[in-house]
Amino acid sequence: WLRLRWALAPVKWMNASLCIKMFGIAAYRNYSSGNGYPNITLSAPLPGIPKPVFANVDGQEKYETKITALENGLKVASQNKFGQFCTVGVLVNSGSRYEAKYPSGIAHFLEKLAFSSTAQYGSKDEILLMLEKHGGICDCQTSRDTTMYAVSAEVKGLDTAVSVLSDVVLQPRLLDEELEMTRMAVRFELEDLNMRPDPEPLLTEMIHAAAYRGNTVGLPRFCPADNVDKIDKKVLHSYLRNYYCPERMVLAGVGIEHEQLVECARKYLLGVRPAWEASTASNVDLSVAQYTGGIVKMEKDMSDVSLGPTPIPELTHIMIGLESCSFREDDFIPFAVLNMMMGGGGSFSAGGPGKGMFTRLYLNVLNRHHWMYNATSYHHSYEDSGLLCIHASADPRQVREMVEIITREFIQMAASVGEMELERAKTQLKSMLMMNLESRPVIFEDVGRQVLSTGKRKLPHELCDLISNVTASDIKRVTTKMLRSKPAVAALGDLTELPSYEHIQANGRLPCMYRLCR
Repeated sequence: WLRLRWALAPVKWMNASLCIKMFGIAAYRNYSSGNGYPNITLSAPLPGIPKPVFANVDGQEKYETKITALENGLKVASQNKFGQFCTVGVLVNSGSRYEAKYPSGIAHFLEKLAFSSTAQYGSKDEILLMLEKHGGICDCQTSRDTTMYAVSAEVKGLDTAVSVLSDVVLQPRLLDEELEMTRMAVRFELEDLNMRPDPEPLLTEMIHAAAYRGNTVGLPRFCPADNVDKIDKKVLHSYLRNYYCPERMVLAGVGIEHEQLVECARKYLLGVRPAWEASTASNVDLSVAQYTGGIVKMEKDMSDVSLGPTPIPELTHIMIGLESCSFREDDFIPFAVLNMMMGGGGSFSAGGPGKGMFTRLYLNVLNRHHWMYNATSYHHSYEDSGLLCIHASADPRQVREMVEIITREFIQMAASVGEMELERAKTQLKSMLMMNLESRPVIFEDVGRQVLSTGKRKLPHELCDLISNVTASDIKRVTTKMLRSKPAVAALGDLTELPSYEHIQANGRLPCMYRLCR
């Protein structure tokens, strides 16, 4: 006991000295007692304590996005942000939506071939070792309408990063052994896509194919198995010649000075002769997305996709979507709020503040139908169209009822919107926007994508203002417009009980939902 008291004595002395230093000897004498707990109320501030001083937050970024267009048409965009590291990359207006004149899967191949050997670097290992000297990492991602090459490294390694990006984008070697390794990687990813427990990527492919049958964003995002051996160096060069041109590119950077980035762009991306011989982009596909609606079904045994000791029950997955709008339109923000208002998730999603437990799909679907394993809303938007859809999962024997529940939720979207419900959705959307933009790579992607598609960037505080201005009448207007379109349906799993497309259309009255909601 004596040893314990002597051991604690220095700690007690340090706490006392810290209290005296922070609040003064008077506060220490009044609120410290050696014989018992101090009698301090928790509902009133301590006397003699200075008032706290909080930082002023005006909701606006300190640095605006700067944009410069070079002589060859390349745009340079930057967002300065304090820090030792930066993220810089090249975004190209290319992707699977532009492959109508080519074998589908070229963009998928280019994603796997990224950061391989170039005119300056003999292998991918050489590139990685060069970036490693500046603490750098690299990545390439493709979507339906954008290909993005990115490097994160120390600010002092910016020159090296841009040099590597220029070589990777404009002068890849595309060696035979690299193409063969890419074919293996693509085949493995296709197998994984069909075996993974999470069916969302596969359903996303299917719903796009159903909504935009045979055109633009409805073309396959992943390379079809039949095309793996058809894509060679000649096909890739033909595609690159048309779509990898300066006027379809943006060099974006976050965490660096704009003038420094422009200087690097002039040094490494101006007047560079690409490996496929530069030419005017004469064969660019300028097709506008044509929403068709329809159904894509895949009968599949889902009983063997479980991993681990706890098996996942066999489920049937349904995704139903309707046409929304492009991100260029003013209605894009109301649709984003509507998507957040629908929300949803899995039956066993962790709840809590900000997790969307009060969204419609939770309150109206998951909380009322215990047999529903998932009900989630998604919004995909492109430069000329968009798709708002709901993904639902349940036991194969209850597919028919599940479809009826989801179609009912679409109908009820155009019903009256509660003030608290709307404010909660808007607040959650703004919160998600601001939290995502805490990450430097996310800021980079936001800067690059906005400048690539619109030539400018809306800052976060501008987007928050637009979100705040959304009204209940806006939600009703965009929903009524959306409900005029034909449904797009994707179905995966045991489809024995799946109603026909005509039945879904008639039972839910999706093409004329707006009449029921007036």
